[in-house]
Amino acid sequence: MRGEEQKQVSMYSYVTLAQRIAADHPVRGIRDLVDRALARMDAELEQLYSSTGRPSIAPERLLRASLLMVLYSIRSERQLMEQMNYNLLFRWFVGLEMDDPVWDVTVFTKNRERLIGGAVSQQLLEAVLVEAREKQLLSEEHFTVDGTLIQAWAAARSFKEKSDPPAPGAGSGHKGEVLLRDKVESKTDPDARLYKKASADKAVPSYQGHALMENPNGLIVAAEASLAATIAEREMALKLLDRAVGPKQQRKGKKITLGADTQYQEAGFIYGLRKRKVAPHISEYTEGNLGKNSLNKKEQQDPRRSISQKKRKLIERVFGWSKLDRPLRQVKLRGLKRVDWFYRLTMAAYNLLRMRTLIPIQAMAL
Repeated sequence: MRGEEQKQVSMYSYVTLAQRIAADHPVRGIRDLVDRALARMDAELEQLYSSTGRPSIAPERLLRASLLMVLYSIRSERQLMEQMNYNLLFRWFVGLEMDDPVWDVTVFTKNRERLIGGAVSQQLLEAVLVEAREKQLLSEEHFTVDGTLIQAWAAARSFKEKSDPPAPGAGSGHKGEVLLRDKVESKTDPDARLYKKASADKAVPSYQGHALMENPNGLIVAAEASLAATIAEREMALKLLDRAVGPKQQRKGKKITLGADTQYQEAGFIYGLRKRKVAPHISEYTEGNLGKNSLNKKEQQDPRRSISQKKRKLIERVFGWSKLDRPLRQVKLRGLKRVDWFYRLTMAAYNLLRMRTLIPIQAMAL
């Protein structure tokens, strides 16, 4: 029998917002992990706000909304606000009730600037790693490092010659060589640089993202964005390694290994690893550039090296996930500080997605 169309609008709903979200929905596990991380960050978030004045948007809701942009490939804050106006899943994840008004786009953006200034994405990444460490998901000895190109929110035609380029011998290149980045800069994003990773590629306005991954479970333990430069990958690799494994006294007795591709096959970088008592499991050139290989015979014959090289592919999954159809493919923020904030947030989102499958979490009660 044909049903009749009911045009009378119900005045009340007896189903809660949480009940409308399936008990086995993947985002439930992520929300649980996020809430635990935010609880650990409560003291740091409190320091960002004054004790007087009008209440702002809760930082917890700002962070959850920002994570939605990464997890669901939302292009802009305006689109996010539009989605939150009618998407019950988004409202539940952020912490809004069905009748709560959605924020104005400008208000959301200005409130987010406080989180950027407070380096909150780094705090979120560290808080998520605390959970992983408690569940014994992190390796303290075996790591992989790599970098990726992040296309800046600027056009190549926005680059104009600088009014005061450096004199010959005072550039940022090798032995003071004056490079292209010393001569031109973007008028829309001065921190962006024309850069290409391969000689056959086209130079585009870019930043670089760097990540240090622990090998057993493929979780990112340290991340940071930098200005685009040829030597940036190796410099940032040592910086991230020091941040993750700590000073020498903390590393005593640990047999730390670091896997990487041939871009890290450079004498100064290998020396830096030896100085830190880290076994360099770096991929070697097999033809054409054999003279660039810097590993000694003992390092080449390390039986653990082949394992590190197999695990190295896991970090490519991180970059592939974050750039395939997500905002990190071309970041819509300008300035190194904002790009770095969003990059670390993306790495924290990846860890949350990965940990959802690694940690058995019971669905929240309906």
